[in-house]
Amino acid sequence: MNEISLPYHLIIPSLISMLTLGIIFLKRKKLFVSEKLKWFWISTTVFFGIYLLIVGGATYSDITLELALQKFDLNGDGFFNGEEITSEQKEAMQKVISDTGRNFSFITGLIFSGIISLFVFIGGKIVEYISVKRIKTTHNTV
Repeated sequence: MNEISLPYHLIIPSLISMLTLGIIFLKRKKLFVSEKLKWFWISTTVFFGIYLLIVGGATYSDITLELALQKFDLNGDGFFNGEEITSEQKEAMQKVISDTGRNFSFITGLIFSGIISLFVFIGGKIVEYISVKRIKTTHNTV
């Protein structure tokens, strides 16, 4: 095994998340000016941050496991035979091929990140509503 197969289904969402977070970071002064859209942009940042952690972590794990398996290919032919097959090699191979969680992390990451960012948005709007209402009642009593 001279080459590892890159998990493009994980790398591409990771790159999109990094690019989006970079754009939000660079344009933050313009985006966070509007009070109406403030919590939208905060929850969007939370969404892409958590999504990057989930999918980026799965990408890192996938590549690391493949590199660990590659160490057992002594003759570099891409196949395991004879003395290359050990209990450690079998364990490393099992970790590489048991990858359902890693392969579907881009979908589960969407769901989990969406739920968390929705809670951040709703929670922020509730806090904003309560603080505005409190300010209005304090000004009316004075």
